[in-house]
Amino acid sequence: MKESYGKKDIYSEQNRSNVVPFQREPGFYLKKGMFHYRKNRPEKALFYFQKAVSADPMDAFNHYNLACMLSKIGRLHEANRIFLYILRELDPEMTDCYFLLAINYGLLEEMEKSQYFLERYLQLDPEGDLAYEATELLSALDDNHDTEPFSFQEHDLCLEKILAKTGTEEIRDYYRQNAAFRQTLRNWLFAGPDEFKEDIIFFYSQLGEEKAKAVLLDYVRNPWVKERFRQLALLALKNMGYSQAVRVYTDGRLCLVDLAQYPFAAPQWRQEWQQVVDCTMQNMRKSNCYDEGFFADVQAIWLDYINTVYPDTPRITKVQTWAAALEYSLARFHYLDLTQKDLAAEYGVSCTSISVKFQEINKALRLEEKAYRNMLSYLRGECE
Repeated sequence: MKESYGKKDIYSEQNRSNVVPFQREPGFYLKKGMFHYRKNRPEKALFYFQKAVSADPMDAFNHYNLACMLSKIGRLHEANRIFLYILRELDPEMTDCYFLLAINYGLLEEMEKSQYFLERYLQLDPEGDLAYEATELLSALDDNHDTEPFSFQEHDLCLEKILAKTGTEEIRDYYRQNAAFRQTLRNWLFAGPDEFKEDIIFFYSQLGEEKAKAVLLDYVRNPWVKERFRQLALLALKNMGYSQAVRVYTDGRLCLVDLAQYPFAAPQWRQEWQQVVDCTMQNMRKSNCYDEGFFADVQAIWLDYINTVYPDTPRITKVQTWAAALEYSLARFHYLDLTQKDLAAEYGVSCTSISVKFQEINKALRLEEKAYRNMLSYLRGECE
């Protein structure tokens, strides 16, 4: 886009024909895109990544950054088309594209395509940086490949008792003796409605057997699990006495998590706690400037806070105040351009009340310290 500064009469038409249009280097647009991404301005970030592609359309790396940005904001089909274009037209050796295609197709619930691209990645780059992750994800897909469809018709009485937390010993015996029910319960955890999953995780934690641990270990390494339930499953494993490091899928990779950092007991989730995070996410969605990764992060921050201060959890008298403080915590953690004054107006609360609640969250989680360390790590990576 050519900018006008209101001096149209400086050049004659003849001279204009000899002027070479100013063109930025692709690296300039890339840095601008990264800047706006860190400021939680996805549309501007996307604009500059697109400009980088326009400045050098033959650079596969520019297309790769654009596809990654599209993936982050949920435009998965567009991202996949670019990943495929890179592999077919620009750089067939950029094998990470196969892995990211697999993740996106998994999020689109097209598991056969996801499995195909994971296998393709391993075939072409068996020693690649993401080979272990690809192998683990294939294993997770294989574990669920032959499972029966989700159904309320079978074992529904047992499910009702699990959700009501009644008949515990009876249900445990039924679980141990009935392989079909074990498989169905696993399916409910992975593919059932969200409102059931917390109680199912709780049942597994009370069961405390190796089969139950194995299900939860598979669950936390699955990339298509919501962050809140992943955290609950990790806490359940901790409560079950699992002392080894756990592999967890996060930020595009499988990472080892030390369960020592999680509290010994997971509190029973309360309605007012859920109201806080629901209110926060509702306000975030109204702003239309957060990608899905931020929604997972804000849930994780709130869950981490509740678990850290438990049993001395806060008394929630006004949901909006805590919700505003939670969104502000997310903003401070990611260095987003969002002020307490902005949030006070959006939530209808005072800046002082947001500040007080934020300080409580920050004191418990040391968010600002963690954000600073993350930023230093990022900057070191940029300079290498």
